[in-house]
Amino acid sequence: MLLLSTTSKSFADELAAFCSAASAPKEIQDSVAAILADVRARGDEAVVYYAAKFDGAKLRAREIRVKETDLAAAAKTLAAAERKAILAAHENIAAYHRKNLPAGWLGKNKHGAEVGEKFDPIRRVGLYIPGGQVPLVSTVLMTATLAKTAGCPEIAVFTPSDSSGHVAPALLAALHLVGVTEVYRVGGVQAVGAMAYGTASIPAVDKCFGPGNAYVCEAKRQVFGVIGVDSLPGPSELMVIADETARADYVAADLLAQAEHGSGREKIYLVATSREIIDAVNAEIDAQLKLITRAGKTQTVLANGYAAIETAGLAEAAQVANYVAPEHLEIIVKPAAEKKLLREITTAGAIFLGNHTPTALGDFTAGPSHVLPTARTARFSSGLRVTDFMRRTSIVRYGPGTVKKGGEVTSVFAAMEKLDAHGRSVKIRC
Repeated sequence: MLLLSTTSKSFADELAAFCSAASAPKEIQDSVAAILADVRARGDEAVVYYAAKFDGAKLRAREIRVKETDLAAAAKTLAAAERKAILAAHENIAAYHRKNLPAGWLGKNKHGAEVGEKFDPIRRVGLYIPGGQVPLVSTVLMTATLAKTAGCPEIAVFTPSDSSGHVAPALLAALHLVGVTEVYRVGGVQAVGAMAYGTASIPAVDKCFGPGNAYVCEAKRQVFGVIGVDSLPGPSELMVIADETARADYVAADLLAQAEHGSGREKIYLVATSREIIDAVNAEIDAQLKLITRAGKTQTVLANGYAAIETAGLAEAAQVANYVAPEHLEIIVKPAAEKKLLREITTAGAIFLGNHTPTALGDFTAGPSHVLPTARTARFSSGLRVTDFMRRTSIVRYGPGTVKKGGEVTSVFAAMEKLDAHGRSVKIRC
């Protein structure tokens, strides 16, 4: 654990060093580039080769896609409580994102011409769902639900299989319940390559979405421009701002919950208005660590990725939060101070308010997508929204009368920029 105080002369440098996100090492960049080039050249053959190499999955090209009957069969294996939970979360997520659907419009500009915009779903999207030891069933809901709400005609899902070629049944069941029918048992860099370049078995997509490990994120970075990408989300982050009204046991439980992801690169922050609060939370962390199953991986994060920061007050806490721009931010302070912090903090991916709002609710069921910006990118980007699955197109229509008014302005700009053909294309209509 790193213990910091805003009164320290070196605080700014220490905080910057702690929360800085290094770019992918050159060996990862080179490895990713080589795999992508191979997938582009050899298609299915390369996809199958890397699935065997990295996941131990012995697949043939015709086995890459999961049969729709297998999706339906997986849904039948769900326990009643699991089905109920998936459907309840889906209902909340769909309702939240329906409120964000944009509406097209038409109006008049000052020339009297018709202007406006329209919104269309992206034709074909690819969703990356991490699998492995922790298959992220919730990520199915947090991505596919938005794609469905946006109306994307084609939704292709990519998720790694185990050495037997199997995908977690709960993950397949969730896909079936939200209405996804095109699923490939492929993960890693090779999945991103297939999305970008297409293969004989896998049509290329227009944009890919979803979280992944360092290799997947680097692959998304390298294929950007060939296809669109939603973001480059990295390891999970949580910051808790706490005053004396915060329950130490609640705060500790939430910090452990984010640390339990266990990649070893997660970052958790406790920003408290006194050392007493920090000590109480740390005592709870030690006690609760004995109660969780992934304690070993969690301890690694606590040792390398946990910073406790003592501030002189909540104004300083807001400054720290705006600098770090955490993926998840819990504000557990007095009600009057909460309102002030909510106004002042402008760079968090998602904000959770009060003692009874753990981040885990947002991870699974509250409504907003849990695909959020990390590594300080919340300074300039936002969590996944339904509009990310759509395109906006502007609309312009001039007529015989209005083109003359527009032409007066256009002719001046054409002259300034020495683009006489531009000016002539308007003038000929006048």
